[in-house]
Amino acid sequence: MGMLATQQQLTAFLSAVADRPDGPAAQYAAVECAARALDTDAAVLILDSGVVASVGLRAEQVPIAALQKAAADQLDTLDLAGTTYVIAYAHISGPANGLLVVGRREGPFSVEDVCLLRGMARVLELGLQALQLTETERRQAEENERLASSLHERQRLFEHLSRIQRQIAGRAPLQKILDSITTSATELLGLEIASLNVLEKDDPTVGSMVSSVGFPPDILPKMKRVPLPEAGVAGVAVMTNELVLVEDYENCPVAIPDVVRSNLRAVMAIPVHENGAVVGCLTVGTFKGPRQWDKQSQEILRAFAEHVSLALTDAQTLEAMNQAFHDSLTGLASRALFMTRLDGAFVAAREADTGLAVLFVDLDRFKVVNDSLGHAAGDLLLTGVADRIKACLRPLDSAARLGGDEFAVLLPIVTGVDEAVPVADRILEALREPFDLAGKETFVSCSVGIAYSAAGEITGAQELMVQADLAMYQAKKAGKDRLEIFEPAMQASFQAGLQLEADLRRAVVRHEFTLRYQPIVHLRTGEITGLEALVRWQHPERGLIPPLDFIPLAEETGMIVQIGEWVLREACRQAAIWNTRRDGQRPLSVSVNLSAVQLDQTDLPDTVASALEHSGLPAACLVLELTESLLVDHRSSTLRQLERIKALGVRLAIDDFGTGYSSLAYLRRFPVDIIKIDKSFVDDVGDVPAAAALTLGIIQLGQALSLSTIAEGIEDAGQLSELADGNCELGQGYYFAEPLTELAMGELLFPHR
Repeated sequence: MGMLATQQQLTAFLSAVADRPDGPAAQYAAVECAARALDTDAAVLILDSGVVASVGLRAEQVPIAALQKAAADQLDTLDLAGTTYVIAYAHISGPANGLLVVGRREGPFSVEDVCLLRGMARVLELGLQALQLTETERRQAEENERLASSLHERQRLFEHLSRIQRQIAGRAPLQKILDSITTSATELLGLEIASLNVLEKDDPTVGSMVSSVGFPPDILPKMKRVPLPEAGVAGVAVMTNELVLVEDYENCPVAIPDVVRSNLRAVMAIPVHENGAVVGCLTVGTFKGPRQWDKQSQEILRAFAEHVSLALTDAQTLEAMNQAFHDSLTGLASRALFMTRLDGAFVAAREADTGLAVLFVDLDRFKVVNDSLGHAAGDLLLTGVADRIKACLRPLDSAARLGGDEFAVLLPIVTGVDEAVPVADRILEALREPFDLAGKETFVSCSVGIAYSAAGEITGAQELMVQADLAMYQAKKAGKDRLEIFEPAMQASFQAGLQLEADLRRAVVRHEFTLRYQPIVHLRTGEITGLEALVRWQHPERGLIPPLDFIPLAEETGMIVQIGEWVLREACRQAAIWNTRRDGQRPLSVSVNLSAVQLDQTDLPDTVASALEHSGLPAACLVLELTESLLVDHRSSTLRQLERIKALGVRLAIDDFGTGYSSLAYLRRFPVDIIKIDKSFVDDVGDVPAAAALTLGIIQLGQALSLSTIAEGIEDAGQLSELADGNCELGQGYYFAEPLTELAMGELLFPHR
């Protein structure tokens, strides 16, 4: 159902309700119009726990409690008078609380049907409020002889209020509604000026004029962000939440001088509300001399103030609905609306005997952009991404922002997963193009997961979302900037990962970690000068687990902080013990690996200092190893952290040197002492001339920068000879020793003991 058709039906509904002279007639008209518009077999209106109107069922056939429970439990079917109906409902609030319920014997209600029904319920609320207001006015007329005799004025008031109600129900622009109210107030009261002042959202102690009639042009610019104590009669009405009557404005103690100079003679002001809270003031006045404000004038102004309140509350409700169903930043559907559409797509797919697909789209470098360029640039990027995704879709497809930098796309009618791949490819290609973020050209990419539900499958909406998410996660693991199609093996792998995470969390609590030590040797003398501490996980069932199998997960979950602190303290403690037994020999250094997650902890320098103090290990004997990629992709805080650590006297080493993909300028920026040549260079140093030349070049680079060099992964004498001849100072690898237990390392260091 199109938006125009929906608007027309709501307008027809409003006309049907507004044209009825009393409550029962309006209620029956509402039920009859709802049943006709939604093509239902039954329709019921319940107000204050009683059936006030029904179509297709007699009032005594309606199980009120069962309908209320069905609405509370969000059921979509119910037995009524021995027949099973598919039902939809909308809540009524205002003068009376209740439900507007419609039912069909066959066929589900679409999302558009439900939205239309809710719109009708809102229109009915407004109509009942209008009827209640009219009834109040009638009662006031009976109490006040002068008002009772003014039938013509009452008819004019009713016409004005009805027009305003139609504007509210038809969701006319809020400014147009407010302008209609100020204009109508002056016309009905025979006055020259009216204004509406509203408190500012960011500072409710100041108010601004948002609508006016008859004010001198030179005064209007001065009516913005006026503090309430300086806002004259309007300020008093807001602060006291009461109607304020001024019959001689010139002599009023709170009169505004500029307004006095305009010759305003009498003023009446009344507060307006939004959901019950005072948010502003409606003011009317005259230049024609002092005026006594009679009861009829007060009631007319009160009626208009109530309609201002109604318009403001309705606008707030509409804004809240838009926020609930649409992402405020990108304008895309929200997660809630996307899931509703996905549920509807499954129903349509079953009826059409076709399939559907969901794409999960996650940006690959959003955090880098947000951290380096700021949140404003991040918001610009998300808006640009949303626009490009929409441009890649087919007419029936729809997109949503699920939160953060996660997006989803629904492809409602597809006969095979191959139909989804071109859409995903277009999105990948579109997001590879640079974004202009406030004058800065920025590149990002995305990872896309595709999940497909074939015709006749019983896959549910939530399950399909999980599958698309798993496929996206697999695309991330496989290198990013790519797509992956869900396969059942992904779910098994993910569940295994969840089990591993649970085991790892228990391991941290149970202290299931142990250290292995690999000696670092002086290549010319063969002397052991240091040790690298390497963590292992002693799993109670799976045995010894190597770092590559759990360290990435520990970094992803943040558990590396606790594990890393234990490794640091234990390595310092053990190295200090061994150094006390070296009988005057040069003390050993101990190297400990540091992850990017640990480096992000602001208290890391304090943790390092504490480990040194409690172990008694001199700071010069501790080497912290950082991966080259960590420095290449560093954040602005990285250098400050390293300088604080360096100030303790600790040495810093670059692990896996040569595997980075950026400039070596970081060697000058960071306080590095040691570079460790990656094993991939050492492997070919004796056989491949190019590898040997590159390795020797790294050694010479280290010498030129006064850095020590350690060759990793030395496995044979040929490699040792080439490296020693090339003036590489230190090395480690299986040629000297594999990573050893504490006991075995002690025996290697002190064989005579």
